[in-house]
Amino acid sequence: MEKTITITLTPEGNLELPPEIREQFSSGEQYSVVTTEDTITFKRVQKLTWDELRERRAELGEDPDRLTTEEICEIVREVRREMKK
Repeated sequence: MEKTITITLTPEGNLELPPEIREQFSSGEQYSVVTTEDTITFKRVQKLTWDELRERRAELGEDPDRLTTEEICEIVREVRREMKK
């Protein structure tokens, strides 16, 4: 069911949501925000299961710029040298 409400932007930059809207949000959940010229839409981000994550990873295929173990080790050595300075 679609419902239109009016909310206020506080001087601190926060949105004041009425209780019936605030109840629909959960602490720790993430939301994607889509904006257009005159519209702002919040959409709850669905958490992926491990299987879904593995499936998405498989769809991407191999990384053509994948670093070798030796390249990773060299980067780590360089960072450690910089941190000692």
